[in-house]
Amino acid sequence: MPLHSRSMHAAIVDLARLDLTRVIAGPSQIGEACMQRGRMALLDGILHFDEAGMSSVGFKDVRSTDWWAPDHIPGRPLFPGALMCEAAAQLSTYDFMTRRRKQGLPPIFVGFGGMENVRFRATVVPDCRLVLACKVHRIREKLFTYATQGFVEKKLVFEAEILGVVV
Repeated sequence: MPLHSRSMHAAIVDLARLDLTRVIAGPSQIGEACMQRGRMALLDGILHFDEAGMSSVGFKDVRSTDWWAPDHIPGRPLFPGALMCEAAAQLSTYDFMTRRRKQGLPPIFVGFGGMENVRFRATVVPDCRLVLACKVHRIREKLFTYATQGFVEKKLVFEAEILGVVV
C-alpha cells in the first residue's frame, strides 16, 4: 500500500519499549552520515537503530538559546516547522547511510527530494526534547522514502513523509 494512502497518525515506532536516555550516537557519528554542520546540524543524538525493524529514533534538544528563538516568534518562541522537517530528513539520512555502511557500500551524497502529507499537530516550545522517529518505506538505488514523526513528552507534534535522493 502506498505510504500516502494510509494514515500515519499511529506511532511508527513504539517509544515506550525504548530507553530514551541511552544515546548510541552523538554529533560526531551523526556527522559521518549527514553533511549539515553548525546551526543546520539539527540532530543532537541517536537513541535507537533497528536494522530488522527498518527504523531509527533520534532527538533534537530545542533550546531557548537556539539561533532561531529570538525571531520566531518574539516573546513566544516556537520551533519552526521547517526545521522539524529538516531534522526528520537528517534522521532519515542517518538511517539510510547507516544501512549502506552496514552493507559495505561506500558513502554517497544525498539531498532532500521532497515531502508529502506534512502535518503539525502541536507547537514545540523551548526548552524541550523533540524525539524523532523514522521508518523505511522504500529504498531504491537513487532514492529513499521514510515515514517520520516527532514527539514532545510522548505527544505527537508532527509527521511527514520524507523523500531523499542521490545527488
